[in-house]
Amino acid sequence: MYTKEQLVKYEYFDEALGRREVSNVLDPLTGLISRQYILGFARWLIEKGIPFTFGMLDLDNFKFVNDAYGHHAGDRVLIRVAEGLIGYLDGFGLAGRFGGDEYLWINLRDREYADKKAFLADLYGSERVVRRNVALEDCAPFITGTVGCATFPDDAGDCDSLFAMIDKALYRGKSKGRNCYIIYVKEKHADIDIQRIARKGVYTTMCNVVRMFEMVPGLENKLHSVAPVLMEELRLTDLYYIGGDRVLRAVRTQGVAEPACDIDNLMSDELFTANSLEQVQARCPAFCDVLKRREVESLMVVRVGMDNAAADGYLVCAEPHSLRIWQEDECAVMFFLAKLIAARIRIDGETLGGRP
Repeated sequence: MYTKEQLVKYEYFDEALGRREVSNVLDPLTGLISRQYILGFARWLIEKGIPFTFGMLDLDNFKFVNDAYGHHAGDRVLIRVAEGLIGYLDGFGLAGRFGGDEYLWINLRDREYADKKAFLADLYGSERVVRRNVALEDCAPFITGTVGCATFPDDAGDCDSLFAMIDKALYRGKSKGRNCYIIYVKEKHADIDIQRIARKGVYTTMCNVVRMFEMVPGLENKLHSVAPVLMEELRLTDLYYIGGDRVLRAVRTQGVAEPACDIDNLMSDELFTANSLEQVQARCPAFCDVLKRREVESLMVVRVGMDNAAADGYLVCAEPHSLRIWQEDECAVMFFLAKLIAARIRIDGETLGGRP
């Protein structure tokens, strides 16, 4: 939580706190500067002609934290991230809460592109703010976020225009899969259409999956048909599947046929995700050895089947990218495809891959 001593170092807050208590300018949950005053500070800096970089941090998949661990845990995560931001910006900037799981920050030190990149790379890599497990009483959710930022006066000369550029950078980051930062660059981002990006969501992806799935006969051909859609929309390097013989095969890469005989031990639910192989190692070491040989770090496995019957097989997304967090919309698309395949198996009597 910010103290009066921390804030009065800045003329804007020195004046504001001469007329009111510090609690009146802070967000009551996180102790960050409230939305009204962090935006007021940005406008004051612009009026005074003081250069700064303005950014927004939006936590990824925060609804999952509330749903999985409860709103009390969600509140604790918001507080911990706020504490991280206060410490990270100490001496050259301030942070505020925009609302929900969105934070605003002002950096009075870094304006050049290389400096902004170093500032954000350390914010992501130091495990002080995001890309870290937040240890709570009975859980430790892994928290990531997406950042968009722009600089006054280099990118814009007024607050509304500056905020619009932050929005564009943030939406670009979300469209790239989240868990990343985007520094506004006019040549790259000026023409971004936020409404078009927003429309290109999970519904559009599912429609494209259905269209490609129905274009060709045979499950193997259908997987080859939908793979380009999934590789583009979910940024997969390949799509994998495991059939009744419990062998891992790749859709696009020829010659992949790895034993996954203990895969069933992994699946206590319809879907499993992980950004490390620790849980996989504990439950199914043979499958884990396959993943290690393929240098996999992030994993999503979706059960192919209907109701409570034995699994017809599994769809597998196995990526080398470290710290990748599978988003809800990505999981939804893969779950949707798994059900399409399961329905086709029931209708046509086809199998996914080989049978023992």
